Order: sequence, then C-alpha cells, then structure tokens
Amino acid sequence: MFSRFFVRRPVFAWVIAILIMLAGVLAIRTLPVGQYPDVAPPAVKISATYTGASAETLENSVTQVIEQQLTGLDHLLYFSSTSSSDGSVSITVTFEQGTDPDTAQVQVQNKVQQAESRLPSEVQQSGVTVEKSQSSFLLILAVYDKTNRATSSDISDWLVSNMQDPLARVEGVGSLQVFGAEYAMRVWMDPTKLASYSLMPSDVQSAIEAQNVQVSAGKIGALPSSNAQQLTATVRAQSRLQTPDQFKAIIVKSQADGSVVRLSDVARVEMGSEDYTATANLNGHPAAGIAVMMAPGANALDTATLVKSKIAEFQRQMPQGYDIAYPKDSTEFIKISVEDVIQTLFEAIILVVCVMYLFLQNFRATLIPAVAVPVVLLGTFGVLALFGYSINTLTLFAMVLAIGLLVDDAIVVVENVERIMRDEGLPAREGTVAKLA
Repeated sequence: MFSRFFVRRPVFAWVIAILIMLAGVLAIRTLPVGQYPDVAPPAVKISATYTGASAETLENSVTQVIEQQLTGLDHLLYFSSTSSSDGSVSITVTFEQGTDPDTAQVQVQNKVQQAESRLPSEVQQSGVTVEKSQSSFLLILAVYDKTNRATSSDISDWLVSNMQDPLARVEGVGSLQVFGAEYAMRVWMDPTKLASYSLMPSDVQSAIEAQNVQVSAGKIGALPSSNAQQLTATVRAQSRLQTPDQFKAIIVKSQADGSVVRLSDVARVEMGSEDYTATANLNGHPAAGIAVMMAPGANALDTATLVKSKIAEFQRQMPQGYDIAYPKDSTEFIKISVEDVIQTLFEAIILVVCVMYLFLQNFRATLIPAVAVPVVLLGTFGVLALFGYSINTLTLFAMVLAIGLLVDDAIVVVENVERIMRDEGLPAREGTVAKLA
C-alpha cells in the first residue's frame, strides 16, 4: 500500500528522500565520535579521605555509613566499595543502562549529604566528593622542564594554579586527574623537642588552626557614631599566614613564667609539596601531568581539539624551559580507525556498483540501487542521532555490511519489475505497481 503510494507520486518520494539525506547530513555534524560505542552502564564515584585511619576504621565509620543511605536510589543496579589503609574510601554506584548520568549524580549527592552528619569530623572537613565515573582517559598531557632547573613540585604547582580550572571548563571535558600537587606549608615536628615542652602533635595542629584563620577586625567610625563622624575606615588584621617565617612565629604554648613556645622551637617549617606520594619524570626531566576524561556523550575528536587549542594558549605563557608532551592520546587511534572504516565504506559502494553493472549489463538496473545507497546511509546517521548513538567503528562497519543487504533486495525488485515490463509490455510505473501488488 505504501509502496504504491510513493510509486504513483515520484516527486513526493524524491522530496522525502532529499529530506532524509539532509537530516543525515545535519546529524553527522552533531553525532559524537568514538572508537567503540558506550555500552557500560552509567556509574557515579564517591570519594572520601580519613587521614591516619585504618582500613577497618574506614569501613565501619565511613563506608558503611554512606552505603546505608544508597539503598533507596532509583534505577540502582549495585554498588561496590574499597576502603584502603592509606585513609581513602572509594564507592562506585552503578545504575541501569539508559539512566541519565547527571540525574544519577544529583541523586547520589543528595544521599551523601544525608549521611555527612554521621561521618567523622575529619572526613567532613576534608569533604566527600561525588562525580560521574569515567572509564578511561581521552588523553594525558605532561608539562616538563627541559633545563632540569625546576622540580616536579614546581611544575605541578604551576600546572594546578594555571591550567587545571581552564581545562575543566572546556566543552566536552568531564573530569580531570592531576598527577602532581600544589605547594603547601610543610611542618616537620621534632618528637624530642615536643616531649621536652610536654606537647603533643595535636597541640601543634590546634595552634595552627586557631592562629591561621580569616577574621574581620571591624571598622573605625562605624555606626552608631556621633553626628560629627564623617569617615569610616576598615581595619585589616593579619589573618591567613603566607610565609614560613609567619608560620614559625605561631605560639604553640605559653609557659608559667610568661615565656612562649613558638612553632619554630619544636618544628621545621618550609614550603613544599602538598603530597609526596608520587613524583613524575618524562624522558629524564622533572614533570607533572593532567589526564583528561570526556563527559558522557561528548565527541572525542572535537573535545581533544578544543583541549589542545586551550593548551596551546598556555604554551605561550609558560615559564622558560617548560614544554608540553602527550604521553597518551587515544584520539590518534580513534581518528585512524574511523578513517579506515569510512574508506572501506566508500570502497564497498564503488565495488558494489561496478559488480552490479558487470553482471547485470544494464545501466538502469545498476543506477537504481546505486541511488538508494546514499539515501539509506545518510538516513542512518539521522536514526543514530535520534536514538542517542555515536559514530564509531562498529556502527560504520555495520553500514558496510548493510550495503550488501540493501543492494541484494534492490536487485531482486529491479529484476522482477524488468521481467514484468518485458513479459506483459507494461510501462515502468505500471510494471512497478504490478510487482508490488
């Protein structure tokens, strides 16, 4: 019925075919490109830190507390957790396929907030992070010093301070993982000196927290004031400490004779790295790096291009001797794989047309299936966009295979129509209608 409708209205059929091809062309510009389709169910990762706690303590006081709140999540499949002896907790919450990752993250964040009041104060202070889980790195960039004058800590501090936030705002970037740490004030306490003053490490920590705070000293001339008062002045007090000398002057204890014990009396204070758990080198040069992970549904090639463009802007502003390298760049393999499959697709189309003409020896019988191939292939891209799929090696390879099925059916129809036209003497339109009857 539908076939006869379009056969009797060829202009309308051509308009529909052109619209299908236009929809496919527009969809190609918006479809994400990747090596493989994203078949893994969406997952959300919860991370927390409890410095100095054992794995058993973490399991009882942090992991189980958070897990008890996760049981009521919508479309939840399962969750798994790891409590490490280094004081870190990682919980991965996996949802059913098709669940919106952003919605899942919001739901998990709400559940974690409900559990925060029951967590240890140390965990609450360091914070609990909730982020969408990423399966692999899109690319890893490394900043290194060719002159070897800078340390890994110097490079990582520059990297975190200057590049991390701008890269995180690039379209298509889901999250970043920094291989390095910022500068921090390191306080190396001497146990012997602490014992001589009857002090504990907790006393030093309390003194630093009490005297390294942001406070407001008030105003001079603020209301209520006399009518003659016309000016006000804001009083600024030293609050957040910045230099090692300022930290050394912190009063840790007051003695009975009026003397004071300062931080410099019981500890060595210096500027150092925030974390010494890892260090990085690239080809013998001190280095630091950032791993870039894509947002769900982003285009791998476009995201990598935007990231590299943003990095090129910073490359002109880097300190002398710094340079950038890419130890891992998965987009190169993705680009080659997709280009190879696209080349195979065009080769298959040309080969099929040549084989059809060689065996059919009829230009019209060859032209009709050949015209149908681009209409169907371009329309496929529109369907991919409609259902949220991506352009990858599997979908492109499926198109290569589909060419054979399409042409096979088209040849059968064309040969039948030609037979009816020859045997019954009908024109092309009537012969087609008779074949479809």
